[in-house]
Amino acid sequence: MAGLESAQALCKRVDDICKNGMGSKDECIKLLDDLAKFQMTVEIIQQTSIGIKVNMMRKKVPDESLAKRTKNIIKEWKNIVDSKSKSQDDSDAPAPKKQRKESVEEPKVEKKKIEAPYKRQESNNRPEIVAQFASASFPPKHLENDETRLKSAQLLLSALRFGEMPQGTLDPEELAVQIEEKLYSVHRDTNKNYSAAVRSRIFNLRDKKNLALRENVLTGVVRAEKFATMTSEEMASPEIRNMRDKFTKEAILEHQMSVQQGTPSDMFKCGKCGKKNCTYTQLQTRSSDEPMTTFVFCLECGNRWKFC
Repeated sequence: MAGLESAQALCKRVDDICKNGMGSKDECIKLLDDLAKFQMTVEIIQQTSIGIKVNMMRKKVPDESLAKRTKNIIKEWKNIVDSKSKSQDDSDAPAPKKQRKESVEEPKVEKKKIEAPYKRQESNNRPEIVAQFASASFPPKHLENDETRLKSAQLLLSALRFGEMPQGTLDPEELAVQIEEKLYSVHRDTNKNYSAAVRSRIFNLRDKKNLALRENVLTGVVRAEKFATMTSEEMASPEIRNMRDKFTKEAILEHQMSVQQGTPSDMFKCGKCGKKNCTYTQLQTRSSDEPMTTFVFCLECGNRWKFC
């Protein structure tokens, strides 16, 4: 109980720093010393959410050396969580062959009673603890010194997290870094083409009419490297693609009509229906020194005539 109360007191000091500013450097060093000396446990991490609080403080530390020290403390706590999880996995691993033979006659009902609590603990407790350290490794070190690439990765991550996360989602932070690295590799620099490609992918990921694209990227159906090199046509929603196909077909049809039936024009009036929805073609029907003959076709009633 005393350990929990001490951890809560440390959390209060961290909250005060996050709300009121870092204060003096000596005060910050003293707090980091206390955090490093504290005997942390998985139960305390889970009950106090101290990992989240210290990670928030890390982002506000002005001194780089203090920020690195804070990050190391968070990593140590994460190792505690990982080791506890690994020990649980080992304890729940299948028994050796000799022991399994002895327990063959055990009822199936008893086996379910043993396995069920572990599954609930794995699905409920473990993700909550790990979530406290989810952003401790982001951004990667090779992006920290490049403001443009770092900003691009952060915007891509924000777009990937935009909306509900589908089942089977991969790590969005890792996907954002992979997409940015591929874009940088393709364009060889943070130039205009690189920036335009980043904006295009952010727009398509946030498009509410194109939810399938974001889901495919998050679940690995479309690999991050492939997504980074997709054209705007490939990323477009089915609705946009259908519209483009329709325009393309209309353009092809219009071209075919102009070749087969003549050029559309409203210069001619049909003597049969009185409409000006006509096409015309010109052919050299007489000697080369004579003017060409104009043939007119009415698209309304199908009337044809020769215009002199």
